[in-house]
Amino acid sequence: MSPVFAHGRLRLYLLKLLDEAPRHGYEVIRLLEERFHGLYAPSAGTVYPRLAKLEAEGLVTHASEGGRKVYSITDAGRAELADRGGELADLEREIRESVSELAAEIRDDVRGAAGTLRREMRAAAGESRRTQPPEGDEWAAWRRAKQEWKDQARRATEESRRAREDAQSARRQAKEAQEKARQEMLRMAQQVQDHVMRGEGPADLVGRLGSLLGGLTAPAAPSYAKPDPADTPEWARDEVPSADPARDLERLLDRFRDDVRDAARDHGVTGPQLAEARRHLSTAATHIVALLRRPPA
Repeated sequence: MSPVFAHGRLRLYLLKLLDEAPRHGYEVIRLLEERFHGLYAPSAGTVYPRLAKLEAEGLVTHASEGGRKVYSITDAGRAELADRGGELADLEREIRESVSELAAEIRDDVRGAAGTLRREMRAAAGESRRTQPPEGDEWAAWRRAKQEWKDQARRATEESRRAREDAQSARRQAKEAQEKARQEMLRMAQQVQDHVMRGEGPADLVGRLGSLLGGLTAPAAPSYAKPDPADTPEWARDEVPSADPARDLERLLDRFRDDVRDAARDHGVTGPQLAEARRHLSTAATHIVALLRRPPA
């Protein structure tokens, strides 16, 4: 069977899974098995040493929760993930192809086993016709063996059918996801084009995009309410910038996302809270994008 991950690719995919959310090692193994529709599941001896190596390189870190190590990606790990964005896209495509190849190999193996069983059954049947039928205990043993051959052939046929259905389902899901993403991009582009043709302002565009993304009728961007200074997170306070403002901004966005995700995980999210959060995010995005597009003084 061909290898699922080429050299160094499992390391990259582990960073991707940890970038989605902090996870413990068993959860990483389970997610990999789900992504491959049960056709591939790495062992603990494959995953845990790689997590330890990533931690030694400073790309991930861990915290103990309930006696388990929960691994999280670091800023250095996100930087490597960003630098290898093109390679990650290729890896996602290779995973889809690997699922199809694994299903095909399993189907061929099962088909070969079924063929071997059929040949053995035909040979046994021919031999039985050339000899006298067994009697007594021998007859009962012969009948049991014959029934076992039939059961094995039936199981092999069923496994072949399931493998074929799994492969078809994987291909269909990949095509549906690709088509959905393409349709969404086309619809977004049309919305923006309509906005430009009408000469609408940024607030109108935010309202239309909010309706498109969330199925909500978004009003004009709400006014911004400045938080109490005591509630301002540490990372949002004035700091001495480095020589690379763009990288400083990326770090701020990472810290912002971590705070929001931690709050959602700790306290939960309701439907009205999601709608209100979407309006705040759209307003903040409009102001920040307009700021960044403004010519430097």
